[in-house]
Amino acid sequence: MLITNDQVRKYLKDNPLLTIKEVAINLSLTYDRVRHIKQRLEERDRIQKVETPEGRSGVLTKGKMWQVYDGSWRESLTFEVDKIEELVKFKEDLLNDLTELGKLQKPVLTKYKKDGDVCLEISLPDIHVGKGDIIELMNNYLLSILSLVGKAEKFGIDRILLPIGNDGMNSEGKRRTTTGGTPQEDSLLWKDSFRVYTTLICSAVKELSTMYPVDIIVITGNHDEERMFYAGECISAYFKNNKNITVNNSGEYRKYYEYGTNMLMFTHGDKEKTSDLPLILATEEPEMFARTKFREVHCGHLHKEKMDEYRGIKVRFLPSICTTDEWHKMKGYQHLRAAQAYLWNKKTGYEGHFQTSLV
Repeated sequence: MLITNDQVRKYLKDNPLLTIKEVAINLSLTYDRVRHIKQRLEERDRIQKVETPEGRSGVLTKGKMWQVYDGSWRESLTFEVDKIEELVKFKEDLLNDLTELGKLQKPVLTKYKKDGDVCLEISLPDIHVGKGDIIELMNNYLLSILSLVGKAEKFGIDRILLPIGNDGMNSEGKRRTTTGGTPQEDSLLWKDSFRVYTTLICSAVKELSTMYPVDIIVITGNHDEERMFYAGECISAYFKNNKNITVNNSGEYRKYYEYGTNMLMFTHGDKEKTSDLPLILATEEPEMFARTKFREVHCGHLHKEKMDEYRGIKVRFLPSICTTDEWHKMKGYQHLRAAQAYLWNKKTGYEGHFQTSLV
């Protein structure tokens, strides 16, 4: 660890009986460096404190005089301001300012209540059921959703949008690979991971639907493209008689959602060129594009937050709550584990988002 001169000076002042050699050994420094710092410290202590030209307390560290062409003399003085005294003065000024500020009359805040004109999008992509501790993952998923709803409910939620999938499961199952064939190390048998995922989603949706209407959008990923479609069909069948829940499990790779003046595209983000997504959005759904004013694309895949904007259309990659496996650790990949929820106002569009971070 790099030791600064100020630290050496403090050590010398705190240990006045130690020799230069002992200090050098204790701090793992050279003898000459400690000797030089101690000499300078002793010189400074011998110098009488003076008042700088600006009226600040300090010590005179260097003085120089010379004669100019007209026979007069010039003087150059270098001062070192007493930092402790400066800090004390700063604290006094700050306390005085705060006292004066406290005398001002505080404005009365009027609570602004929204009457159900906000859609809350709860997006937790890439949870990768089948990787890591399954009990921990289930708890993190359910608690994150409830935490995000709790933060947003005061804004007057009209309905909840819940995109699911985006690598909801870690592999395609029995063959223990991604859809493209990359081997995966699953912590569950393929039958169990499918049951856990569908049960987890149904539990979350059932709880949410007791409070608000819920719109589910199923997004396929590069780890579970086939199984995510099967899971979507199971979830759709489970809620088919619940009028408070809709499920979009169409065969389209990219799915769209319209709420008031908002248009959202959902895709995993591993197939398309990011800068092409806004144009794809406009050409695949031109009528929805024409009806709306605020448009965004939400992706998963990267497990980290990333955002760019093209011609007024934002493309967001959302973070994930999943753990880092051995392969990602070996590669040095890291991400902040977090869950996010977005507020979409019917008239004014994006109003911000909330985040629940995992440690």
